[in-house]
Amino acid sequence: VIFSSLGKLSEYCSPSTTLSKMLERYQQNSGKKLWDVTHENLSAEIDRIKKENDNMQIELRHLKGEDLNSLNPKELIPIEEALQNGLTGVREKQMDFLKMLRKNERMLEEENKRLKY
Repeated sequence: VIFSSLGKLSEYCSPSTTLSKMLERYQQNSGKKLWDVTHENLSAEIDRIKKENDNMQIELRHLKGEDLNSLNPKELIPIEEALQNGLTGVREKQMDFLKMLRKNERMLEEENKRLKY
């Protein structure tokens, strides 16, 4: 492995040897650790978060109604419940809004009557 004065990385090894294998071999032969436990833990944490993100992306697609054919009926039940809860919430907001509009309408009618007299 050679770095030029401009910081460009050049690696010279046989085609069957990858840089990671070469570094691993160096670590074994020299007894020096190139990556400490912290870096290994961070790498594991990154992998875990990537997997969690992938799972959340899949779940989001399911909630959008995409890729549902791959799910069995037991997996569809929580999605249906979540959609029902969301729909109930939207209907409640609509009803609250309609009540507010009716109340405002009554108030305006009363004010209009009062102003006519």
